[in-house]
Amino acid sequence: VQILLKLWRNGFSLDDGELRSYSDPTNAQFLESVKRGEIPVELQRLVHGGQVNLDMEDHQEQEYVKPRLRFKAFSGEGQKLGSLTPEIVSTPSSPEEEEKSILNAPVLIDDSMPATKVQIRLADGSRLIQRFNQTHRIKDIRDFIIQSRPAFATTDFVLVTTFPNKELTDESLTLQEADILNTVILQQLK
Repeated sequence: VQILLKLWRNGFSLDDGELRSYSDPTNAQFLESVKRGEIPVELQRLVHGGQVNLDMEDHQEQEYVKPRLRFKAFSGEGQKLGSLTPEIVSTPSSPEEEEKSILNAPVLIDDSMPATKVQIRLADGSRLIQRFNQTHRIKDIRDFIIQSRPAFATTDFVLVTTFPNKELTDESLTLQEADILNTVILQQLK
């Protein structure tokens, strides 16, 4: 953490903060630590044991003038509003992830038939990517999830398409009939 200590005629300030009087015992103790070459306890707590770089500027011939507040763009943390369904951002998967999901539960693929890849976003936040033949059924995706993550075997869940969200209720449909080739499927717990 980078901290700037400015010494003024009537006190000192940290990082353009408020003026701190030299006569206050807490502030005197702070400055004594700095003079000894130690990190003041206040700063140690601030950085939780991390590294502190303390720079000093001498303005002792000047009176403290409160600096103008500079516009600071939002620096807080954002909160997502809206649907409980996670936002789907299509990212190229790594070969390791594909192999991991293929090793989890083998799906028999007929290489003489057209195939597709389906990405499955699970309710626990993880994802599976698997090749299926276009003639595989939605039931095969459900079975693949249960084989890959046995914890979901006793959990009641539905499979849903991404935008526009549509629940895949007829699990006897083929992937081609359900129009979910090369797509993302969401698992939602009931």
